[in-house]
Amino acid sequence: MKRILWLFLPVLILSACTEQTDFNTDVNDIENINSLVSSVKENADKYDISKFEEYKLDSVIDGDTIRIIYNGNSEKVRFLLIDTPETNHETLGEQPYGPEAKEFTKQLLAGQDKVYLEFDVSYRDKYQRLLAYIYTQDGISVQEQLLENGLARVAYIYDPNTKYVDRFKSIQETAQQSAIGIWSVEDYVTNRGYDKEAFNAAAGMRNAEQQEDKTTADDNSCDIKGNINRKGNKIYHMPGQLDYENTVAEEMFCSVKEAEEAGFIPASR
Repeated sequence: MKRILWLFLPVLILSACTEQTDFNTDVNDIENINSLVSSVKENADKYDISKFEEYKLDSVIDGDTIRIIYNGNSEKVRFLLIDTPETNHETLGEQPYGPEAKEFTKQLLAGQDKVYLEFDVSYRDKYQRLLAYIYTQDGISVQEQLLENGLARVAYIYDPNTKYVDRFKSIQETAQQSAIGIWSVEDYVTNRGYDKEAFNAAAGMRNAEQQEDKTTADDNSCDIKGNINRKGNKIYHMPGQLDYENTVAEEMFCSVKEAEEAGFIPASR
């Protein structure tokens, strides 16, 4: 099976979570989602949809839930064997990578008025939602691509609807090993779902490390130019001074103290 891995690391977020807006996740904007979906449409495995059931697509609710017209009524369809982060849950709210997963599903189905459903043994869950494997008009498995690109985890494995559980787990394992999407943040994915606190803790640590790196880089910037003129005078020039850009440096210094200890004096302008 072809693997379409996210190449735009570090990560995306359309607006993944207000607590961690400075933390990049593997999908950071709609342009990246567009690029990802284009790659998926071109390279993903295609299945024969002639053996599946065709329905009119009504809307995309979430990364793992859509509405179709079923027997004349608009009904929810929950994607079998996977779980994507939430976008507007009544208790969980919006979870990191939830908007990305929804946008991915939405764009993968964009421009299609029909979807193709493959049912397993039982058609509905305890909430009376339809349960199915979802395919595009081109025969692309939406579940597989969500898993492959780190936007979903294998979950809700209940007999007798387990037809593709082994295949899905194999795809998930590759995404985990590549540390993309939801798998790019340690401990974000749990057996119970998604841990926003773990994500935010990782975001805080990442931001602190980035700030420390920036401070270190600033402290280590050696941009003071030391020039010896025709009279043999040693003069140092600071960034922003009048002749700084035109000055040819015989030596570079990281601090005024370093320049003056080397016998250089400040430029007059």
